[in-house]
Amino acid sequence: MKKLLLTALAIVSFVSANAQDETTSGFTKGDAFISGSVGFASEKTGDNKDNAFIISPRIGYFISENIAIGARIGYQSLKQEEGSLENKTNTFNAGAFGRYFFTPSNKFSVFAELGADYLTRNFDNGTTDTTFNGFGIGGGPGVSYFIGNHFALEASWGALSYTTVKADVDGAESTDNFELSVGLEDITLGLVYKF
Repeated sequence: MKKLLLTALAIVSFVSANAQDETTSGFTKGDAFISGSVGFASEKTGDNKDNAFIISPRIGYFISENIAIGARIGYQSLKQEEGSLENKTNTFNAGAFGRYFFTPSNKFSVFAELGADYLTRNFDNGTTDTTFNGFGIGGGPGVSYFIGNHFALEASWGALSYTTVKADVDGAESTDNFELSVGLEDITLGLVYKF
């Protein structure tokens, strides 16, 4: 009986080891993925209170062993209360991105991303309701780490970006913003599902 149990345990172990070898983590050509991040922040000082909510889903497809292209959308809501005054800013963006993965078939991989977005922003302070339209481009590094065959954790941060927006008001001038950030406060964490 003891030999039978040991033999059965050895067979189960061998089958499990082979099954693990057949399924691999990482990305290959033809893989598709969805990812994104969600965030919420709140700050209060006396009568002043700020609340922010961010959601940014994306979908991508590997056109080669190292290159993925995709589409993304995003929504950000910011509400600032200063006593009885209230400012609301809602921003929506939609765009495309490309990524180059240095070691896509590995469990851990570093990537570089470049993307472009159209954006629209609405600012309302109770007396003024203004809409802004514009576009942005940017890129930066990131990492992905597979925690299973289909799920990976992702961290990225925007290292270089340019944004221009203009109010939908006659005679308004555009506001241009160039940013180079290398600080850790700009890190975005997300979850990836590969299918």
